[in-house]
Amino acid sequence: MAKMGSRKHLKRYKAPKSWPIHPKEDTWTVKPAPGSHAIKDSLPLLVIIRDILGLADNSREAKRIINTGNVLIDGRAVKDYKFPVGFMDILTIPKTEENYRILLDTKGRLTLHPISAEDASFKLAKIVNKSTIKGGKTQLNLHDGRNVLVDDDAYAGQDVVCIGLPEQEIKENFKFEDGVVVLVTGGKHTGELGKIKEVIVDESSKPNTAIIEKANGDSFLTLKEYAFVIGKDEPAIDLLEVNQ
Repeated sequence: MAKMGSRKHLKRYKAPKSWPIHPKEDTWTVKPAPGSHAIKDSLPLLVIIRDILGLADNSREAKRIINTGNVLIDGRAVKDYKFPVGFMDILTIPKTEENYRILLDTKGRLTLHPISAEDASFKLAKIVNKSTIKGGKTQLNLHDGRNVLVDDDAYAGQDVVCIGLPEQEIKENFKFEDGVVVLVTGGKHTGELGKIKEVIVDESSKPNTAIIEKANGDSFLTLKEYAFVIGKDEPAIDLLEVNQ
């Protein structure tokens, strides 16, 4: 069996399909550090700077750019070239005034979508779990690895919170309910946009599903966990062109 590589490196042809890099241009690529996103759901910062944005010709130049604090993730300087940058993260390059939101295209690949400075002032994060801690406060566990403490229990799993940047505080909560706008993050409908028409709860061990209705009136079925809420009546973020 072919090896993926060492703990620090990853063979390109073994890189996740979500990475928009050519598998045969070189033998090795960077393996993301353990952190906020899983390997298959993230891109190492060096790959973004060198291979996707083309701001460096080689890894040495890319590391120099990153080490000087010239790249922000979610409003904060990141100097680890292996830092995992994943879905809905905001990448900012202050010197060039460029801002990007990490999204998924219809082929399931992580894509840097250019956005305005206003759109870069917040990010969306899905609640994947929550628990009550000592003192009666509620801890929200978000899809990007962060944990947020809140005083009330008005949040539920699958809800998506809008977080202000760089202060990292919750500004709004988008409930997971019928009629909200969602972006599909998995399966054959990845990258497609629509509104939740109905959530189907399966009483067996099978996962729950949701019927999504597109703008043209067509509907499709997807797993409930693939439906990522991005707004109430309309998208709260600027999006890539998707099949609607």
